[in-house]
Formats: sequence, structure tokens, C-alpha cells
Amino acid sequence: METTMKHDLTFVLDADRAERLATFGELLNKDTVSMINEAMDLYFETKEDEIAGQDPMTNLSYDEFWDDLDLE
Repeated sequence: METTMKHDLTFVLDADRAERLATFGELLNKDTVSMINEAMDLYFETKEDEIAGQDPMTNLSYDEFWDDLDLE
């Protein structure tokens, strides 16, 4: 069973990014939320890969590390 948590966030886009987001939404026939989610997924993947490559002393993947971590 998959659980999703919703967080209300407020962020500000400069005029150029807001315009580009609207333009690409029309061109790709996609809603803003979908495009932002895709962009964030790509960003997180890239950063996870960068983090994994920074420390050669670690042999755990990002998911392996967080799966075994007990946060209480």
C-alpha cells in the first residue's frame, strides 16, 4: 500500500520561469504540477547520483541507507 503525504508549499518563480512553464505546458499539453514534479524527480536523481559518487568509502546506495535508518 502506498501512502502519500501532502505538504502545502509556497515558492516564488521569477517572471521568465513562470512564462516558460506556461509556454511548455501549452506545447506539451501538461499541467504545471506534472512538469514541476518531473523536474524535481530529475533534480533529485541527479543529486543522489552526485552524492553517491562523492564518498568512495561508502558502499550503500541512497535507498539502502534510508531503508535501514530508524527515525523516531
